[in-house]
Amino acid sequence: VNNAGISGVNPYEREGSTINWKELTQTYEMAEKCLTTNYYGAKETTEAFLPLLQLSNSPSIVNVSSQAGSLKRIANKLAKGVFDDAENLTEERIDKVVKEFMKDFKEGSLENKGWPTYLSAYMVSKAAMNCYTRIVAKKHPNFCINCVCPGFVKTDINGNTGILSIDQGAASVVRLALLPNGSPSGFFYSRQELSNF
Repeated sequence: VNNAGISGVNPYEREGSTINWKELTQTYEMAEKCLTTNYYGAKETTEAFLPLLQLSNSPSIVNVSSQAGSLKRIANKLAKGVFDDAENLTEERIDKVVKEFMKDFKEGSLENKGWPTYLSAYMVSKAAMNCYTRIVAKKHPNFCINCVCPGFVKTDINGNTGILSIDQGAASVVRLALLPNGSPSGFFYSRQELSNF
């Protein structure tokens, strides 16, 4: 289970307070750290564990994601073209989108280029990870590899403003991790339900 994640925005000042997501500060350095952790970190962890998982009778990978990474939230033409084209999806193409996002972030042109304007790096990192999940599932058809949004869970990443308990969020993740051999692979789930990327 790849569960590491950071928001890519300034830390919340008050635990449990209401957050105005659109007013959170995000810098280039925060965006870079977010993508390094949420996307590249998940990739590197997966690659490191693949040899061990190949020894298992029931290899499974679950990438914890978010509805925030839904493709409907990203209007950028390059991202849409790459992320929507599941048949031709490659790690190199995903990395190209991520690099383009970072270039546009640095230039201050997120809005003009069709990127999300708040929680930008978080959304792009989760969309990229979701696409990477599809690629790994295709490369390893004997594995069960999926991504899941556990819901809006009370955790540090959202200043504990979520509506679900950690146990409720974990239930969705554990369910996917324990799917039997031959179960659907390469999909995105929103809690217990199959969902669109």
